[in-house]
Amino acid sequence: MRPVRLHDTATGALRELRPRDGRRVGIYACGPTVYGRIHVGNARPFVTFALLARFLRREGHEVTLVANVTDVNDKIYDAAARADPPMPSADLAREMTAAYVADTDGLGLGRPDHEPLASETIERIVELTGELIERGHAYAVQGDVFFRVRSDARYGWLSHRELDAMDQGEGLEGTQRKEHPLDFALWKAHKEGEDTAWDAPWGRGRPGWHIECSAMAEELLGLEFEIHGGGSDLVFPHHENEAAQTRCARGRELADIWMHNGMLQLGRDKMAKSIGNVAPLHGVLERWGRDTLIMFFVGAHYRQPVEFDDRALEEAAARVERVRDAGRRLVDGDSPADMAGHRDAFLDALAEDFNTAAALGHLFEWVREANRRGEGVGRSHLAQMLDVLALERLLDAAVREPGPEDHALVERRQAARGARDFAAADALRDELRTRGWEVRDGAQGAMLVPVE
Repeated sequence: MRPVRLHDTATGALRELRPRDGRRVGIYACGPTVYGRIHVGNARPFVTFALLARFLRREGHEVTLVANVTDVNDKIYDAAARADPPMPSADLAREMTAAYVADTDGLGLGRPDHEPLASETIERIVELTGELIERGHAYAVQGDVFFRVRSDARYGWLSHRELDAMDQGEGLEGTQRKEHPLDFALWKAHKEGEDTAWDAPWGRGRPGWHIECSAMAEELLGLEFEIHGGGSDLVFPHHENEAAQTRCARGRELADIWMHNGMLQLGRDKMAKSIGNVAPLHGVLERWGRDTLIMFFVGAHYRQPVEFDDRALEEAAARVERVRDAGRRLVDGDSPADMAGHRDAFLDALAEDFNTAAALGHLFEWVREANRRGEGVGRSHLAQMLDVLALERLLDAAVREPGPEDHALVERRQAARGARDFAAADALRDELRTRGWEVRDGAQGAMLVPVE
């Protein structure tokens, strides 16, 4: 079992993973707020932490992966009211939760061990909020409950921000009732037009965003669990507030390592529904396929921002084809012993801050060596590496090659596109798909990829 080191946002340093009982690792990754279909940027944390769990299990750890769904939130109320026709917020949340599950199922990574809903954790949320009031870290005003930020001496520890430079992003809501502008809502009193609410000792209403995750994480993983993850856009205020709430209510930290992935970018901006520059996950999967998308994600270090565009996806698709092409020359059985160093270096790279980009480099060094040696090399090392990246089926598809009829259909489609007869081109594309091939158009022309 290799020592594993991960970058901890709180300390800014690589820290060794310290599993409970030597093996047990809890991972909590913040999931989506379900007011619309998720975009491909939302998929990055899903992929990152699913693959991290996969690697740790391969190393012999007993991993529990939790990815929550926020189904009670201002954005859901607003989106339900704007729907045509308007619909109950709970119905929208259920519909979008089902869409999220379907979309992420398309990634082929399986489901997290637990996917708690905020709406099903209200009892724990109310108990945690009451504990904060009792300890003097929160106060109730006209049905609202706010957290006293200045009561936590460590506030700002995670995000490395000065108190006077912070803004909770809550706008003017509740400002007149707050003791300090930086205090944030734990519980929000029911307002006219909001169709979902619960009873609590301080009044009917519903939870704030941050307290939901503190409650769900503690309920499923306990306190001081190993890894809390999410996108870097959640460091402040969401994760800072999670850490403060639990610390002040329980006298212990919520998590040991706080791990954050970088954002996907379209142009100069991060991908975000609030900006409107999004590529829906289901659309990306339909166009590029899950193998290409996974290869795109693992081609960059998880902490780095990544430009999302056709060029990057074309490069990922080409890497997928390189692996498939290499697989055609491999045979079942053990790989040469003297090539094991590439596989070991691959795993070592993952153990050092889950560096999938470096690991992928070692994988392709193995491929180059296998290609140099020619036919008859055993595939076991490559299969082991691909399995960690959830790309093992590239070897299963390696024996498939387009036939003469498939190539003829591609040529006819290209001619139709050249003549701007797009209806005929689309019909030929659909015919190829029924034959088991997906057409990928790139700078080098059309590429046929087995339907996944």
